[in-house]
Formats: sequence, C-alpha cells, structure tokens
Amino acid sequence: MADAGYDDWLAAIADVAEQGSAARETQSRDGEGYYLACPDGHGSLPPRRSCPHCASDELTEESLAETGEIVTFTEVHVPAPSFADEAPYVTAIASFGPVRLTGVVRDVPRSDVELGMKVSPDVDVNATTGEQVLVFRPADE
Repeated sequence: MADAGYDDWLAAIADVAEQGSAARETQSRDGEGYYLACPDGHGSLPPRRSCPHCASDELTEESLAETGEIVTFTEVHVPAPSFADEAPYVTAIASFGPVRLTGVVRDVPRSDVELGMKVSPDVDVNATTGEQVLVFRPADE
C-alpha cells in the first residue's frame, strides 16, 4: 500500500544514505532526511497536518540527525506475513533527537545488537513484499 507522504520521506532518507555525510553538508533541503517540528519542540514523522502532542498546525521541516541510538529492540522469529521471508530479524526503535524511528536492523549479527548502539537510517527492500522498508545500519564511528 502506497502512502505518498511517507514514501517521499523514505525517498529523502534513501537519498541521504546514498550520498553520504560529506554530500549532505553541501546539499540543499531537497534529499535530506527530515522530521516535522512544532513551535513547542515536539517532533513527529510525516505525513502530518498537526502535532500529535499539542495539536499545533505550525509544523516545519527540520533536519534528521545522521545517527541515532537504539533504545529498545526485539528479535523476531515468528513474523507477520509481510515479513515472512525476513525471519529471523531484529526490529528496533532508535532515538534521533526529538523523534524515534522504528526499523529493521541490518548489516550486524542479531546477537551483536544492543541498547545504546549507534545507527544510521537507510532504506532497503522487504524480501517478502518488495516494498521499501526503513532499516538501521551500524553508524560509522
């Protein structure tokens, strides 16, 4: 199922991961990973017309941090049908400042995933559905 606003957001994440951090510093607003912020500093992901915390409709696009930190994770052995070909895998929630993202951890053995691990957002393809999925890869340190 396509969602134009979310798909556009994923495309921005993919552009940043593809170009790397050096390119990110010199590029325009287009192609940057971003989140929406209200005047009170709450962060949320697009698409959205108002802040889910305070209902403000004054939302601005802010740059998403290049790296985040895993705050919780779980190893999935019995997946939902849309992830049947991925199991077993690790899904995690990572904090990127005012927003938390949920994604699948890639490029690291499942046994090595831990709380506090630094990750970078990226986009990959779900092996079952062929759709784009948000993933976390170990951050370059």
